[in-house]
Amino acid sequence: MDKTPFHGVTLYSHPNDHYSHSVRFLLAEKKIQYRLILVDEQDEEDLTQLNPYGSLPTLVDPQVKLFKASIINEYLDDRYRQNRLYADNPAEKAEQRQFLWRIEQDWFKWADILLRHPDTLDQQQQSVAKRELTDILSSLNPLFQHYPYFMSEQFSIIDCMLAPMLLRLWYRKIGISPKHAKGLLLYCQRVFNRDSFRQSLTTFEQTRYSETLKQFNR
Repeated sequence: MDKTPFHGVTLYSHPNDHYSHSVRFLLAEKKIQYRLILVDEQDEEDLTQLNPYGSLPTLVDPQVKLFKASIINEYLDDRYRQNRLYADNPAEKAEQRQFLWRIEQDWFKWADILLRHPDTLDQQQQSVAKRELTDILSSLNPLFQHYPYFMSEQFSIIDCMLAPMLLRLWYRKIGISPKHAKGLLLYCQRVFNRDSFRQSLTTFEQTRYSETLKQFNR
């Protein structure tokens, strides 16, 4: 794993993980120059020199070392002010952070179970997770019909976090029925076709999700 000193932002990223992808998406959206170091699961132990959990993503900036995608994303949005993704208004920003917390608790919890390697899947857990996630997405579908982005007229940090997970669910055909999720389908089409989203894909992701993304080409 490359640990050569670098003056600027360095992102240690998994080649195919929705948390790492969300950070790459934000970096592309904000047009931040950075060094990308892809780390596979065999090399994650080496990361303990940078963070105690050896987890991905991990961000190294001259001023700080950070881990956990939501913390990294908020830091980058505060540190680099162009193309703001968090609201400037304190109340609106607090609401965004609360939504992100709920998404992590209520969406990512189930998605992470479903996106595990098939060899580690517990069938009972998978069944529960699929049902819960399907119910959540179905109940939120009307919101995507009223706003171009997640409960907003403007693209935001929430979209950066959601889109990578949704891409993986579409690929696995998990919890989403195009027939009953027209609003969500249109939302994904808008976000997946952003230049920044396409630029944020690793070579591995470009190959794996190429057929899925073709479904959303305008």
